[in-house]
Amino acid sequence: MGPKKRSRRELREPGEVVVVKRAKTEEEEDTGWTGVNERTFIAVKPDGVQRKLVGEIIRRFERRGFKLVGLKLLQASEDLLREHYWELRTKPFFKDLINYMSSGPVVAMVWEGLDVVKTARKMLGETNPADSLPGTIRGDYGVEVGRNVIHGSDSVESAQKEIPLWFRQDELHCWEDGSSHWIYN
Repeated sequence: MGPKKRSRRELREPGEVVVVKRAKTEEEEDTGWTGVNERTFIAVKPDGVQRKLVGEIIRRFERRGFKLVGLKLLQASEDLLREHYWELRTKPFFKDLINYMSSGPVVAMVWEGLDVVKTARKMLGETNPADSLPGTIRGDYGVEVGRNVIHGSDSVESAQKEIPLWFRQDELHCWEDGSSHWIYN
C-alpha cells in the first residue's frame, strides 16, 4: 500500500500563498495583467467605517470573485501607521494622515484572486475621489483626498510588505472556495 493521497489543500501550509500561473491571452499581454493568483491588502479607513460602507465594499470584492482570507476590525496604533505609510514620511500631510487613520477603527482585509492587486486598484478608483470614475468605490463614496474611504496595495511588492504588518500568519486562512470553478478556467 503506497502513501496516502492528499488533496491540494492538505499539501498547503496554513497561510501559505499558492501562486497559480496560466498562459496569458493577447489582451492580457497588451494590458499588463499578470495571470497570477495573488493576495492584496485592503483597508476600509475610519471614514468608511463611520459611514457604514464596510458591507458594501466586501460585497463588491466578493461579487468580483475574490476570496477573503483575512479580516479584522482594529484601532491602528500610530506606530503601525507610521510603518505602513513610511514612504510618505517626508510629505507635508504625513502627520494629518497618521492622525486621521488613528482617529477611529479600520477594517483590515486580505483578498486573494487572479490579478487581485491590479483589479482592486481599478475597483478603488483614483486617490483623489474627484478623479475617480462612477462605479469605483472612491467615485461612488469618496468626497476628498483626505477622506477617500479605502486603502489598497498599489503593487504586489507593496502587498507583500503590508499584509505582514497588519496580519500575523495564523490570521490568514487558506480555504477552498467552491465557486472558483465558476469564475476561473
